[in-house]
Amino acid sequence: MTDPAADLRRVAVVVLEGAKPLDVGIPAQVFTTRASMPYEVRVCGAAPGLVTGGDGLSYHVAHGLEALEWADLVFIPGYRRPDQDDPPAAVVDALIAAHTRGARLAAISTGAFALAATGLLDGRRATTHWHYTRALARGHPRIRVDENVLFVDEGSVLTSAGAASGIDLCLHILRADLGVAASNHAARRLVAAPYRSGGQAQYVPRSVPEPIGERFAATREWALHRLGDPLTLETLARHAAVSARTFSRRFLEDTGYTPMQWVMRARIDLARELLERSELGIEQIAADVGLGTGANLRQHFQRILGTTPTDYRRTFTRGG
Repeated sequence: MTDPAADLRRVAVVVLEGAKPLDVGIPAQVFTTRASMPYEVRVCGAAPGLVTGGDGLSYHVAHGLEALEWADLVFIPGYRRPDQDDPPAAVVDALIAAHTRGARLAAISTGAFALAATGLLDGRRATTHWHYTRALARGHPRIRVDENVLFVDEGSVLTSAGAASGIDLCLHILRADLGVAASNHAARRLVAAPYRSGGQAQYVPRSVPEPIGERFAATREWALHRLGDPLTLETLARHAAVSARTFSRRFLEDTGYTPMQWVMRARIDLARELLERSELGIEQIAADVGLGTGANLRQHFQRILGTTPTDYRRTFTRGG
């Protein structure tokens, strides 16, 4: 008889001294085993037992660093005083060994400092909580620190900004692992935004008036329900009741994309969900998401996702 646990993807969450409660809880909750989530989570520390956390909480972890030998995906939550306290050498060594073995390493917030200590971020882009980006750059000058994004995916190493962006990073990983439908289902369960791009700013610049930000959110929601219709910069700006120039500039500041880049990615995401959840043909999907022809869909799908709609469907269809 097949062991169901053998088919689960394995996630370890490493709790360091001073660990932040939200940073620990987000991946532990997102990836906990359920029918829609084929993952198993083990929360671990440098050794099994009590770990003193930050913000008045402590953790009793059942596993030590052997969990990193078991895991396919390792989360390093943020912790207090990352610019002052180096992570234990045994943790650094275990992270390097896990990466060498092929595991992905994902840091939430100041967990990026522990990941930086491995040297695996050298020569790569990375981010952390905006309060610590300069300290990370000073302490690790070989890292290309980007303070203006929610998360950075460098393939086998990923980093994210403050605690809430840990949700964005987890949903991003789910989209890559299981597809858009599973990620959207998890977002609904968390009552979280289903998609915020990694390039989105950690916080809206103070030069953007709050009413404009709210109006742009309403315009994005309005556009998501009309992706099959012609959507131009002028159409979006008219809905937002600002000039096209103002809309374009502030939209880029808010989301990390130009308006039409955002529309294209929204259309591709809708196409992904239709490929996963329907038997519609490529031409019909292209028409339904506003891309006109199958050739147009294939071109943009390849450019954005690096694969074809047919291969994507084969990977993510139900029961596939």
